[in-house]
Amino acid sequence: MNRTKRRIFNTAVKLFSEKGYDNTSVEEITAFAGVAKGSLYYHFAKKEDIFDLLLEEGLKLLNNNIEIKTRKCKTAEEKLRAIILIQIKVTVKYEDFLNVILSQIWGNEPKNQKCKKAVLKYVTQIEKIIKEGIDAGEFYDGDVEAMASGIFGVTCSSLIYRIRMNREVDVQKVYSGFINTVIRAIKK
Repeated sequence: MNRTKRRIFNTAVKLFSEKGYDNTSVEEITAFAGVAKGSLYYHFAKKEDIFDLLLEEGLKLLNNNIEIKTRKCKTAEEKLRAIILIQIKVTVKYEDFLNVILSQIWGNEPKNQKCKKAVLKYVTQIEKIIKEGIDAGEFYDGDVEAMASGIFGVTCSSLIYRIRMNREVDVQKVYSGFINTVIRAIKK
């Protein structure tokens, strides 16, 4: 991605996070990015293309990190620990991305449906690891979908913790608090 496209993209993500996707205009994006409207349309045919790229890039980052970190893990518990740490790191480092995703998951418009589909695809990765742990006797047998959704929700709540504390959070401290709760709840 060239510098101008990156600037437009980053500006849009920030504005989508602060004002909401629907309340952000192309004019605001170009004004804050310091580019002409033609430059935006050169790189993106429409505002929704920026949203699509945000979804694609953000989830690619998350999925690539998970694939790399879990490849070395031998047990489902190790994989789950790795996923939770990665998700907390991404939540803290890319707060604007997560704000946009969580705000757009509700509704029935095409962008909401894309967002739901992407989040549910991600949660499916967590489900597979939980199922693996159940099959291996590491985890209690239970509602895999509910467990995976809960783990996703708990790690997303690190964003709420950061907002509540109104400062940067110590990822390791948040991870330590969450991981003990999560693992204790599902481990045999």
